[in-house]
Amino acid sequence: MRENGPVTSATRQPETPACATPPRLIATDLDGTLLRDDKSVSPRTVAALAAAEEAGIEVFFVTGRPARWMDVVSAHVHGHGLAICGNGAAVVDLHGGPGAHRFVKVRELARENALDAVRLLREAAPGTVYAVEQTYGFHQEPAYPKLHMEKPDHLLPAEEILAADGLGTGEPVLKILAFHPDLDPDAFLTLARLAVGERATVTRSSPSALLEISGPGVSKASTLALECAERGISHEEVVAFGDMPNDVEMLTWAGRSYAMGNAHPAVIAAASGRTAANNEDGVAVVIERLLAARD
Repeated sequence: MRENGPVTSATRQPETPACATPPRLIATDLDGTLLRDDKSVSPRTVAALAAAEEAGIEVFFVTGRPARWMDVVSAHVHGHGLAICGNGAAVVDLHGGPGAHRFVKVRELARENALDAVRLLREAAPGTVYAVEQTYGFHQEPAYPKLHMEKPDHLLPAEEILAADGLGTGEPVLKILAFHPDLDPDAFLTLARLAVGERATVTRSSPSALLEISGPGVSKASTLALECAERGISHEEVVAFGDMPNDVEMLTWAGRSYAMGNAHPAVIAAASGRTAANNEDGVAVVIERLLAARD
């Protein structure tokens, strides 16, 4: 199902005291947050996630990863089986397992907007190279570096990939990836946001100068807000975790939010609290405290 209309606001409302609002949903990023640096989920974290679900608190994985990279947590999605992937571009049912995921909601990046973003960013930052992420396909320019865990389906200029009669025209574009070999990552993000404007949402989750460009208004926060609204869950009842700039809107929106001990400075500024680093089970530390407070 494609979602292109107005979305639920992802702007934080007036704060409600944490002690007055028991959590109903935990939203956690994966890389650098729930996952350790070796991409594993620790036994302590597995136990904490299971205990939260047993207590009636939904757990949502909210990640920049595409659906096909979700095998690292597919065993821990419990009953609902849903995850928010591609920085909010898709809600995916993971029950089918790797390669058999079902897209429940897709918020695509229109090809016209994507082509505008490619053009404007090429002009603002010469040397930028691109890859294109679709629901199932992945394509990249020949000069785009080997940054991902897979081989691209095609090697072509982004303009050819995104043309109206280009590759996979019947398949939604979820996001484009823009890499620059020389620029500082935060400087590249600022430059890109100014260049692209409201044509698309620009963020980053990589330590390198790699940007992720989605449809206008598409973010982890706005898609999480939609999912919560469908469940009758308010932002005050959400606890969120993250470590990189693509988590900032989600952490700002959630009633309670935690920056990991290894978090980017922008994330620390956005979150209402801090926890231990990803390698020290920071998500589990908070979940254990939340559950203990309910007893």
